[in-house]
This record gives sequence, structure tokens and C-alpha cells, in this order.
Amino acid sequence: MQIFALPSQPAPIPRGVPLLPYEAPQLGRNIWLNEAILPDPQQVAERCLAQQNWLYGFPQRQERWPGMRFHGALEPAELASVEAWVKEVTGARRLWVAQAPDGAQLDFNVAQLVGQHESGPRPHTDSLALCRYAAVIYLNRHADPDAGTSFYRLRYPNGAIGGNLCRAPHRNLAEALGVRGLPLQAWHEEARVANRFNRMVLYQANRVHSATRYFGSELRDKRLTAVFFWMAQ
Repeated sequence: MQIFALPSQPAPIPRGVPLLPYEAPQLGRNIWLNEAILPDPQQVAERCLAQQNWLYGFPQRQERWPGMRFHGALEPAELASVEAWVKEVTGARRLWVAQAPDGAQLDFNVAQLVGQHESGPRPHTDSLALCRYAAVIYLNRHADPDAGTSFYRLRYPNGAIGGNLCRAPHRNLAEALGVRGLPLQAWHEEARVANRFNRMVLYQANRVHSATRYFGSELRDKRLTAVFFWMAQ
């Protein structure tokens, strides 16, 4: 994991602005890596690419999410192995998939295929009401390493660097900051996990994060991942 330095002389945080708590990114404490999470990642990638039942997001449809996706990226035995590792490294006794109040299904065990012109980095946190941990498995054998996962700190208009977590009573950044969204310039990239074939990155879902970037323009060379969201106990 690459850590980026702060500005040499960061400005003080202005008074009266919303604040986010801060916790430094640390492997084995709040971010975990598994360099070979699947026994046969190429089979999983080929199975995903052969799918005919993709759902289409932006720009094909006016959705908030980009590219293409479908539920069921991993088969039950593969998913069970992944969840056993998540429990081992986090100490969780039980994992489960939460359901939104309106009954909507979370994008759990979902394959995502996104090209370079379909989206860019969108720093965010996942809802505290719906998940505690989130994870990504990278499924491109020849991926751009700089198209992995980035973690961010809030950057104020005067250049001051703030926190990186959303905590109760807030469920998401919109509640914590009082705005629905901020431009990329409002975030300082603090750490980056490189995109490597069959690597899984697991992290606390309330940590500000985003795909670093996307790549490719054809089905077989776009950024392919499997994503997961768990509640834990």
C-alpha cells in the first residue's frame, strides 16, 4: 500500500466547518490485503465476462453507478472461502448482508465492469446502516496497477487537511458534511492499493475511498472487479 505525504505546511482547519474523525490507514488494522484470494481467478474472470445478464449503468442509462454489473460473481464455495478469510483477519464471528429499508438488495457479490470513459474517482463512504466492511477483488490479469483503490482525507478550500471517517450518528458523508457531494479537488489522496490480479482489498466501509481510476474500452479490457459489503458481529 502506497502512502502519500501531506503538504509540507498544511493550513489550519477553519473554524465552524464540518469535521470528520481521522484514523491513519494501517494494514492489518483497518485495511487488509490477500494477494491470492481465489483458487482459480481466471475461471472467475472468464465466467463473469461470459455473462449475458448484465445490468447497465451510466452512461448507457441514467444511473448513479457506472458501467455494467451483475449479481453472483462468485459461486457459493468461492464465497464461503472469502468470508472465512474476512472473519479470520477481522475477528468477526458472523457476517451478513443487510437489506435496505425499502427492501432493495445491496450490490453484494457483484461483478463490475467499468471503462475509462464511463467514470472516474468518486470518494465516498458506504452506509453505516448497511455495512461495516467492504471489499474488492481485482480480476484483470493485465490491469493498470494505478487503477486500484484509493483512500482519502477531506481537503478544505484553504488547503487544510481533515479526517477520513464517517461515524455515528451520521450514516454517510452527506449527513456528516451537510452536502450531497463534493468535487474530487475537495479530497486529498492519502493511500492507494494497486490493482493486481487476484488481490482482494478489505477495508472499513466508513473510510472515505474510491476506485482510483478505470481503464479500457472493450469488454475484455475494462476494469473488472467483484465487490462485497458485509455487516459484522
